[in-house]
Amino acid sequence: MELIAPKHPLIQHKITHLRNKDTDAPTFRHLVDELTMLLSYEATREVRVDPCEVETPLVRTTGWNLSHPRPLVVPILRAGLAMLDGWLRIMPKAEVGFLGMIRDETTLLPVTYAERLPKDLSGRQCYVLDPMLATGGSLGDAVKFLVDRGADHITCITLMSAPEGIEHLRTLSDQLGVPVTLVTSSIEERLNEHGYILPGLGDAGDRNYGLAE
Repeated sequence: MELIAPKHPLIQHKITHLRNKDTDAPTFRHLVDELTMLLSYEATREVRVDPCEVETPLVRTTGWNLSHPRPLVVPILRAGLAMLDGWLRIMPKAEVGFLGMIRDETTLLPVTYAERLPKDLSGRQCYVLDPMLATGGSLGDAVKFLVDRGADHITCITLMSAPEGIEHLRTLSDQLGVPVTLVTSSIEERLNEHGYILPGLGDAGDRNYGLAE
């Protein structure tokens, strides 16, 4: 598995404000949107393109178009939805699928409760959006779900990633034999006894949608 954690100062600046417990929901959403755009630029360096001809006002020249089938972006519900608009500003022609997963707070294991994806993903590049990589259970299951349907290249984009989750995803990608890349704003210190990322930012879904206590 390839791990990309850009050290751009703007990314670090925005992550700092996301962490702040006093950042309100509208500002939080805006920061998530901006961070996703920055991370998506890094995440799409290996996106597949084909050569094409284009007529400029002066001459005919060679350019590049996204290959077919188009890349598929998959936000993990519900927190991953907050990252979708930022992604689509970078790649508006990508197709969008949805995968609903939730973590059982007792077992810390992921449970899939909804999906809207093509049945056959053979030959597809997939980009998975999930703000927090904690234990790696949900994101790992999402990757396996896509590989089982035929995806042959997967990039995961997160805002924050715990070492435990990174290692889980690395082990899984080795087992699956499919290229997996993780692009994240921050590699965090650790998980606490409840499986939450430290220092982290709390529950990304709750903070994004204004349901935090």
